[in-house]
Amino acid sequence: MRTAVAVLCLVGVLFVSQNAEAGTTFELMRQTAVTMTGELPCGGWDCDCAFKRQRGCCCVANDAFQLEESVFMRLVGLWQGVSALSSQIDELTGPSNQVAFTAGMSPMSTGSQCFGPFTSHVPISYTDVRLNQGFGYNPALGTFTAPRTGVYSFSYSVYSNVGSAGQRLYHMVQLMRDGVPLVSTWEDNREDSEDAGSQTVVLQLRRGSQVYVQLVFGRLLCGDTAGHNSFSGYLLYPLSD
Repeated sequence: MRTAVAVLCLVGVLFVSQNAEAGTTFELMRQTAVTMTGELPCGGWDCDCAFKRQRGCCCVANDAFQLEESVFMRLVGLWQGVSALSSQIDELTGPSNQVAFTAGMSPMSTGSQCFGPFTSHVPISYTDVRLNQGFGYNPALGTFTAPRTGVYSFSYSVYSNVGSAGQRLYHMVQLMRDGVPLVSTWEDNREDSEDAGSQTVVLQLRRGSQVYVQLVFGRLLCGDTAGHNSFSGYLLYPLSD
């Protein structure tokens, strides 16, 4: 009996798109379907709806509703993912993350002019500021103060020219983080009249940490007429405080 009703149900759905020529046959199928007791054998389709309302209007209503819900939830998930990605991009590219500086020592007027020696360690004041985005670098002190927590890259170059062979080339500079030396560059000989060196480091800093380059006491830098001594740094990426 159920199989017969199922056949009548499906045949009725097919015939519902035809014109009124179905006549009495269509009415008989409709009555058979809508008066049946128990579960309809048509896979969850609303057979009663198919006969009583517009043609085929809701035979697949349940399936369509579930598909709509599934698509909607996926769209919600995609929107949340895009919003999270947008926030991360803003976090990485916002104005507070645009931190970079580069500065050099002011050119010395003559080849014999020197910076140092001093009786104590002295921070080098790179006063020829070429870039100071984010204003983390203080040229008066020669000190960079981290405006936010993150991973930074720093570089410095050292150059000294004592003028002629036989004079002592004697310098040593150190990159400092909060008063602690990290790397150094030095030279001590009477064979070279000039020499240069450089260092690059990557550091994790907290907001307010200070980085600077200092000349070790008793040492000196001479003859830099072109501003070869330089100090620079920039924020690689921020971290949570």
